[in-house]
Amino acid sequence: MELLQSYWSIDEIKTNGIILLHLMGALAVGLSLGYERTYHGRAAGMRTYALVCVSTTALTVLNAYPSMWYGGHSMVALAADPTRVIQGIMTGIGFLGAGVIMKEGFTIRGLSTAASIWMTAAIGVLIGVGFYAAAMFATLLSILIMSGFRWLEDLLPHQRIAHLSISYHRGNVPAEESIRNLAKLYDFHIVDWAYQMNPDGEFEYQLVLQAEKNYQINELAKALADSAEVMSFRVSPTRA
Repeated sequence: MELLQSYWSIDEIKTNGIILLHLMGALAVGLSLGYERTYHGRAAGMRTYALVCVSTTALTVLNAYPSMWYGGHSMVALAADPTRVIQGIMTGIGFLGAGVIMKEGFTIRGLSTAASIWMTAAIGVLIGVGFYAAAMFATLLSILIMSGFRWLEDLLPHQRIAHLSISYHRGNVPAEESIRNLAKLYDFHIVDWAYQMNPDGEFEYQLVLQAEKNYQINELAKALADSAEVMSFRVSPTRA
């Protein structure tokens, strides 16, 4: 019982409190940097940046208090160097996180999921060394980031990025200005162009579209589907 109580001693609570302050600072920095990416419509936005910043802060700050590990009994408990164990864990988790990131056409998915896996591993390390209060707070932060900040991302002013590929018959390719006017009709601005001639004789435009918060991607897709000139098309928004 005395050993269990040592994990909630005054010194342990003070140490956990300092760690919490570090995590709050990391959250603020991660959100600030992530919002810049969210505003420009990038796949990795506020949630991804916040999770990565908070998790790496947790892994770094715990190394400042080795004497408080395991309820202050670290000098007895450390038969081996735990930092090597932590390093091995995070390396393995990095491979696991990479496995959930998928590229579907022009869209990258799974970045926030990968960051949350990394964050879960960092919380596990905090629990492993006995910083229970910090681990519980980090868990609450993670839930808030994953659940609440999606709403915040949608609420704040931001741009949307979508990727569009359109195929036409080689002898019936419209001018770029015609494509640009079509995009403007549905509140899109074309920020990048690419061109491809397929072996079957189709000419393909590959476009990066940018729009403000309220874009009309469904209407654009319907217009392309109704066009007799379009042989095939694919439009996909960028998501995390």
